Amino acid sequence: MRIGDHVHGTVTGIQPYGAFVNLGNDVQGLIHISECHYGFVKDIHDYLSVGDEIDVVVLDIDEFTGKISLSLRCLEETQVPLAPVAPQNENRHRHYWTSRNVHEGFKPIQKRRQAWAQEALKEFVAK
Repeated sequence: MRIGDHVHGTVTGIQPYGAFVNLGNDVQGLIHISECHYGFVKDIHDYLSVGDEIDVVVLDIDEFTGKISLSLRCLEETQVPLAPVAPQNENRHRHYWTSRNVHEGFKPIQKRRQAWAQEALKEFVAK
């Protein structure tokens, strides 16, 4: 079994955080509640029940613990409509958080470095 594989299994247990799925050959994986369905899932019981035969996708296999993460959501078609991107208005002013035209680099740090070193030495000697 590898990451990305589509596998078939049986739901063997349900907890508030997810559902355990038996994948056969004494291999068990977990579908986290966030991987049950697109959007917010209030109650996992709305989507799964013990004994359900389901197809899932292997999201991750922890190489140290052997834990297998599964997903039902990966098999769903996206139900969330994508919002159209508004065209950029060329006349709109763009705000930059930095001064993008000033290219000082590390000069301000270099100017202050000697004073910081002297201050640190004074505190070190004082202790």
